[in-house]
Amino acid sequence: MAVVRFNNKNAEFFSTLRKRVDEYFAQTKTPITGNFKLYLKSIILFTTLIANYIVLTFYTPPQVWVSIILCIIMGVNFAAIGFNVMHDGSHGSYSNNKVINKIMAFSLNLLGGSAYIWNLKHNVNHHTFTNIEGMDDDIDIRPFIRVHADQPKYWFHRFQHFYFMALYGLTYLFWIFYQDFKKYFLSRVSEHTPMRKMSIKEHINFWMSKVIHIGIFMIVPMYTVGFVPFIIGYSVMSVTTGILIAVVFQLAHIVEEADFKAPNQEKKVSVEDEWAVHQINTTVNFATESKSLSWLLGGLNFQVEHHLFPKISHIHYPDISKIVRETCNEFNVAYTSFPTMMHAFVSHAKHMKNAGIA
Repeated sequence: MAVVRFNNKNAEFFSTLRKRVDEYFAQTKTPITGNFKLYLKSIILFTTLIANYIVLTFYTPPQVWVSIILCIIMGVNFAAIGFNVMHDGSHGSYSNNKVINKIMAFSLNLLGGSAYIWNLKHNVNHHTFTNIEGMDDDIDIRPFIRVHADQPKYWFHRFQHFYFMALYGLTYLFWIFYQDFKKYFLSRVSEHTPMRKMSIKEHINFWMSKVIHIGIFMIVPMYTVGFVPFIIGYSVMSVTTGILIAVVFQLAHIVEEADFKAPNQEKKVSVEDEWAVHQINTTVNFATESKSLSWLLGGLNFQVEHHLFPKISHIHYPDISKIVRETCNEFNVAYTSFPTMMHAFVSHAKHMKNAGIA
């Protein structure tokens, strides 16, 4: 396992920032977890998913184009539940009730993933070792895509800026039907991080979740609508989900403005900055003025705030972002925020091209 050391001896920046954010919540008498806005959003997302599933599976529209549109909406629904419900639940920020947080985190299992493995690879590894090669599994798309100069380079990487979006469409299927099983059987979260031994309950949850997802979203539709329509519909849904989750997470870290680190020959990483500054140097925001996008993405366009305060629900990010930005200016810490999602996407595409030829 690689050893990562942050320069936290004089972490004045984060101590100041954390104090100011704590004061904000104390003065406004607002809990850091979700409120009725998040709960209402959750009801809308799950109701839409259930209604869409029932229509597509049991009352399939005779018009193919209508079914395709509904499958696209379901793909958006899958991603939105992940962004808004599962993500906050897994970080313990959905509610001040631990049981409710766990239930919300387990929405990922219904969608085919594993809340247990996600917690290890995202909450622990990604949030601690952001953009550090071999530690941050969220940026590991090898060998298909090279995201920075410390990763192996192959001849086809020079074309990755042409094909990366096609691969993003496979992200969801690759995640739930390959990566989860790879981590499970190899007992490794990432290249340099072994996975702790799972309990019998965790083993049962892993397999039952896969079986339930396959039963609800594959076997039942296959039986009611037929094999070919199911393949088309599930493919449309999963590609939509894959593109959304890949693009949203990549735009936050895989851009020209983000830093990357890699272990040396002794498998050590020495970060010159304190942990919080490293988070800001490796993370960017985008389209933070768009309320509709923030609603849909669960505040993941406020990735800087999320990485600094993952225990705070995303519904508070627009307010605390002002405090974060002001504190960054005071301590001369670069705070990157793209005005629109398209600006961030262009930077991501340029980074893909440069990483493929560097």
